[in-house]
Amino acid sequence: MSPARLPRLPQPARLLTLALTLVLAIGLFAPSGHAAPAPAPAGRSAAPTPTGPAPQPATGTPERGDGERQFASADRRSPLPLDTRPAEARPAAKTLRPAAQPACNVGDFTGRTGSALVQQVTSVDTGCVNQLFQLTGTDANGAFREEQMTTVAYALRDASGDYPGDDSTAVEQLVLYLSAGYYVQWYHPADVGTYGTALQTAIRAALDAFFAGAHSRDVSSANAAILGEAVTLIDSAQENTRYLWVVKQLLNDYASATWNPAGMANAVNPVFTVLFRGHQLTGFETAVEADPSVLDALSGFVARNEDQVGGDYGVLEYNATKELARFLQYPGLQAKVRPLTEALAAQSAPSGRMVYQWAAVAEAVGHYDAANCSYYGTCNAVDRLKAGVLTVSYTCSPSIKLIAQSLDGSQLGTTCTSLTGQDAYVHSAVRDNGPVKDDHNGTIEVVVFHSSFDYQVLAAAIYGIDTNNGGIYLEGDPAAVGNQPRFLCYEAEWVRPAFQIWNLNHEYTHYLDGRFDMYGDFNAGMTTPTVWWVEGFAEYVSYSYRQVVNDGAVAAAARHTYKLSDLFDTVYGDQERVYRWGYLAVRYMLEKHRADVDAVLARYRVGDWPGARALLKTTIGTSYDADFDSWLTACANGACATTPTVPQVPECTAADTRQLGADCGRGNVAATTGSYAHFYLLVPAGTQQVKITTSGGTGNADLYYNPGGWAYTDAYAARSAGPDNSETLTVTNPPAGYVYFSLYAQQGFSGVSVTSRF
Repeated sequence: MSPARLPRLPQPARLLTLALTLVLAIGLFAPSGHAAPAPAPAGRSAAPTPTGPAPQPATGTPERGDGERQFASADRRSPLPLDTRPAEARPAAKTLRPAAQPACNVGDFTGRTGSALVQQVTSVDTGCVNQLFQLTGTDANGAFREEQMTTVAYALRDASGDYPGDDSTAVEQLVLYLSAGYYVQWYHPADVGTYGTALQTAIRAALDAFFAGAHSRDVSSANAAILGEAVTLIDSAQENTRYLWVVKQLLNDYASATWNPAGMANAVNPVFTVLFRGHQLTGFETAVEADPSVLDALSGFVARNEDQVGGDYGVLEYNATKELARFLQYPGLQAKVRPLTEALAAQSAPSGRMVYQWAAVAEAVGHYDAANCSYYGTCNAVDRLKAGVLTVSYTCSPSIKLIAQSLDGSQLGTTCTSLTGQDAYVHSAVRDNGPVKDDHNGTIEVVVFHSSFDYQVLAAAIYGIDTNNGGIYLEGDPAAVGNQPRFLCYEAEWVRPAFQIWNLNHEYTHYLDGRFDMYGDFNAGMTTPTVWWVEGFAEYVSYSYRQVVNDGAVAAAARHTYKLSDLFDTVYGDQERVYRWGYLAVRYMLEKHRADVDAVLARYRVGDWPGARALLKTTIGTSYDADFDSWLTACANGACATTPTVPQVPECTAADTRQLGADCGRGNVAATTGSYAHFYLLVPAGTQQVKITTSGGTGNADLYYNPGGWAYTDAYAARSAGPDNSETLTVTNPPAGYVYFSLYAQQGFSGVSVTSRF
């Protein structure tokens, strides 16, 4: 998991806000599950060739992660960021400029060297420099080859001598440019070329000069952002060990009463990333063992600022606790770290205000010192945290169970209504015939944390997952009897007092899609490129079911970036391609080529991945590319400004309005409280499955089935009794002849639609 950091807010709003990585109704697969997109660039584990930790972009966290996998066996989770903006409001991965910034001329940087390059960097605003994080190819080499970086590093050294504590001398632009170079070189080393001792010497001179400057420690909003970027540059340049003294200084100097109003927490939080990534560098452990005073600085930081726990700056306390306890991994430091860590556990608990500190200690102990958990008082941490945190349990329907940290009755009802209503919508969209073979995931467990911060901290400690994302669906092995699929999510605290569970409908789509469309587990479905459908369909359902316009996808359509045939090759990586272009591809195919979608899904459902791939790449191939391009134009010009509707089955034509048929429905069904609306269906011999669904309208209708006569609440073989009118019954191998269904008015209902398929 990549280290999270403080995104830069567009000028002039350099405001400090708390916490985590969020994303609107979008999801990202992880092995045996689907993780909603992470907002920080991939860390060391995601880079293919270089060694050492990946540098961070100094201008904002990407909208979504790069297909990060779960880390259940090692403590790889990075510090939490100080930002509450949903990732959908942030720039996309490697497109790090605020949208309102004017475009920069890349040639102004790639075509200059020496003093001319420095003059260009210092003459533009930071929004322009931010755009350079996305350079590739010859542009990346022209801007960031070692010669260019060395020049700018020495310019930063020279400018730092007179640094006034604000950006009037363009120090921030120089820092950002260097961070951009390290970032681009990490991800595109073949484009940029190697960095050697010449740049290392220059960057050390630059950082030495900056941190030696008297105004680098100014407690002011003007200095806060620049200082934070300079600390980030320490990590980008992999000089974490050399500048441990800066880490200690900031930890010891921090005083919440004066620093927080000035936005200086933005400068402090990056030190935790310097520590986190330091463990991946040669010599870091040795340096701390030689001078363990950084451990005292961390311990003192937590002790002095305990009052911040549970508030806007509590993330700082959590990060400090986490980074202190992480040093338990070194035998040579355990004598020093153990008592400091135990003291933090003793002053906290697995519930209440101090639960985050306790969870941080318990998680680290579990990874690095589990045999001594009794010393810290953290044995059985998972069970104790579950009991102390996830105190709400509620059954929405036979197939949906909720476990929550803090949902009241009204919120539970709203959540259940949204989920149960989505079933019929998805089934109508994919036209499935029931669960795929060998899928036993009949009941989903939905775990809802109270906030993004609670999710980041507590879901990680309880479920052992990477939580640098907007939620995650854990599918498990659907063929294993007793397997429990679940998805973890959280309330969107930034929309309060309104109530919203982030990613709820996107992640639930992953569950339904996996159960009814994709044979086997996650790994099976990824043997050929299926991401265009998996993520595109989840986006499509989330937006269209909720009747929300996908503005990001509409904007992407105007750029005409991809051909449809290229999108069939999508894999996890480019987040705009995965989500926005996935949405566009799925929407186009459903609207214009429904028969092809049915053919592809028929192969997905039996695990014929090569067959589905052949349909997409050979049978269809490039034949729809031109029409797709025209469709994108129409989409950008307003055709996608309305949400799509799933095609509904036609009205049944039998004279008796109680009679249903194959692939038809009855609308405007109504009954008073305690009464019934009865239906019957003539089933042909050999029918393998009958599916009845109800949706829409007001009130609460429960659905009952009886193969031998009218169905009643005391005479039925199966029922679906959710809190609203979204009910589904699937009858496998029904008897030939007439079978009977009834809607019982648990509460008087009207305007309900009933559909039958077999």
